[in-house]
Amino acid sequence: MKLLSVLFITFILATIGTKFIQGSWNFLFAGNFGMTAFIIFTGLSHFKFQKGMALMIPEFIPAKLFWVYFTGILEIAAGIGLMIPSIREITAILLIVFYILVFAANINSSKKNVNIFKGDYSGPGMAYLYRERISMQIILIAWTWYFGIYLN
Repeated sequence: MKLLSVLFITFILATIGTKFIQGSWNFLFAGNFGMTAFIIFTGLSHFKFQKGMALMIPEFIPAKLFWVYFTGILEIAAGIGLMIPSIREITAILLIVFYILVFAANINSSKKNVNIFKGDYSGPGMAYLYRERISMQIILIAWTWYFGIYLN
């Protein structure tokens, strides 16, 4: 859940910033900016923790490092896309699909006790999946839908 602090803190700061700069609360901007900060942050982590990220990928998928880098680039591109009003909705839809697909890697990594930061098998396991990751996925999907599609 530490990762969600990036989303929430950025949202709060952007909300306050829009009130201060524009004179009104701009929740649409702040919500998308928060998700942009979050998804770019996680996208960049694919380049810093590539070994651990590769361990998350199921065994039957080849070229694991390619997929780690590719999904990192996709996440960064999605963050940018959320800030462009003309492509925000399609970006949000694709990001929601991405979150659903990536959840399989999260299940796999929990079963294998992957620690993405150390790049080994000393992670928290299924407890992390049940305690944190499922609720985080729900928040990310709901947030992306609300600010990227519903309010758009």
